[in-house]
Amino acid sequence: MNTRKWILTGVGALLLIILLSGSMFVVGEGQYKVVLKFGEATRIHQSPGIHFKIPFIESVRTLPKYQRIYDSQPTTILTKDKKPIIVDNYSVWRIDDPHRFLRSLQTVSAAEGRIGDAVYNAVRRKLSEIEYGSIISETTARGDINDEITQIVRDVAENQSYGIDIIDVRIKKTDLPDENKQSVYNRMISDRQSIAAGYLSEGDEQSRKVTSNADRQAQELIAQAEADAKKIVAEGEKEAARIYNEAYGKDPKFYKLYRTLQSYTTTFKGEPVIMLPADSPYTRILLGER
Repeated sequence: MNTRKWILTGVGALLLIILLSGSMFVVGEGQYKVVLKFGEATRIHQSPGIHFKIPFIESVRTLPKYQRIYDSQPTTILTKDKKPIIVDNYSVWRIDDPHRFLRSLQTVSAAEGRIGDAVYNAVRRKLSEIEYGSIISETTARGDINDEITQIVRDVAENQSYGIDIIDVRIKKTDLPDENKQSVYNRMISDRQSIAAGYLSEGDEQSRKVTSNADRQAQELIAQAEADAKKIVAEGEKEAARIYNEAYGKDPKFYKLYRTLQSYTTTFKGEPVIMLPADSPYTRILLGER
């Protein structure tokens, strides 16, 4: 009897363990735990910890609560002027309403497929409004196209009740088909040459202005200096004439002697040979005669 009792006790304990293990589940960080009853969601747990369900009747499904990144495949888009461009982009999204998510999408892969379609349509629509040259130009006026595409995709998800939040859509890279790259390189070279020519033209114009201004200032300075010099010379000559007249008036003989000495300095400069008549006044002065 004791053996039978122990066997029954062991079986009961085993059944209890099975029931407990089948009724408990753990909600981890960054998870939604959806409790399903006959395939229908009855409740959702998102707080970390241990929770319970009815074994064999209810099941549990896990959905990600954290942000996810969906990297779309590069696609070829036609611009406004019907030229192809390869666009590579990614999307950041998360599940914000598990009930609606399960009713409309059910799986993460299905959600990313819908996101990819919405992003492709939004990118195609926005880039089709922009010409090829504006997309590749550094001076494009197309604004922040990433924000516009994000809003378009977010509106699609909301209108379709996907139960997801589109946080951001970003164009990682825009590239060109190989057959178009050379023409773009030529265009870029032409643009840079045009910009360089503009800078050179502006520099030449500025150089001419500076040179012309410097020449004008130099001519004005020279003219002013010459006028000042003439004025100083005229004033000096005037003052010299006044001094001579004043000296001649005070002592005519001394003035005559001074002028004679000055003439000697000029006459005998360089030791010249001078021939004068013997009765010349100048000869008598040189000889010391009265």
